[in-house]
Amino acid sequence: MSIHTLKHSAYRLTHHPLFQHLMIVLIVINAVLLGMETSPYIMDRFGETIHILDHTILGVFVAELLMMIFARGLNFFKDPWCIFDFIVIAISFVPASDSLSVLRSLRVLRVLRLINKVASMRKVVRGLLNSLSSLGSVLGLLLVVFYVSSVVVTNIFGSSFPDWFGDLEHSLFTLFQVMTLEGWAGDIARPVMEKYPYAWVFFLFFILCATFVVVNLFIAVIVDSLSASNQDSKSSTDIEEIKHELSDLKSLIIQQQELISKISEKISYK
Repeated sequence: MSIHTLKHSAYRLTHHPLFQHLMIVLIVINAVLLGMETSPYIMDRFGETIHILDHTILGVFVAELLMMIFARGLNFFKDPWCIFDFIVIAISFVPASDSLSVLRSLRVLRVLRLINKVASMRKVVRGLLNSLSSLGSVLGLLLVVFYVSSVVVTNIFGSSFPDWFGDLEHSLFTLFQVMTLEGWAGDIARPVMEKYPYAWVFFLFFILCATFVVVNLFIAVIVDSLSASNQDSKSSTDIEEIKHELSDLKSLIIQQQELISKISEKISYK
């Protein structure tokens, strides 16, 4: 069997739906085990078993990674998700010393491999990343609203409420609390309204602009990006299917050539 055929078989195996489902199950089990390691009660009773299972699952992950590298060659390192998987698995082999304990705790990043394994999650992340350029404009608009509002409230309310609006920094933080709607009415707006009865006009205007309008713009941009990403993913999926069919055809041709070569050798020998 030729190297090309072996690579093709490894590629088909690692991308087979049943194999992918098995990896998803192992990732979920591994996530549960990593969570159980945080419990001293569980580790005192089942610590050795948990470590054995963790190392076994890690071995399966390493085997999968090696097969993918063998099947895809250098193209493996051109895929950002493959590089992410490689780094996450490599972190698991960091020695458990005190100076590297933080890196060892990053083993929980294995759970994030679910994003690469579950197509719907991968589409969402791709859509979010594609929306970053458009979100920059919305973020700029939000910063303008915050800056203008902070200057206004500092000048109006700063002298009476220095803890909330004494300077630009305090005003920005207070308005951020107002934007999140966390206790904005009882903790901030009503005390201010006792001294400035018409302060409710500003707070309502700010909430409408910052919380509802701008946040909805964020959502609209992300939804639009997700829609465009889904269309692109469908096109890329069609291209991948064509590539797989061509690869199957190429493998079949190679097998036929090998068979013809063997038959020719037998004929010439006779």
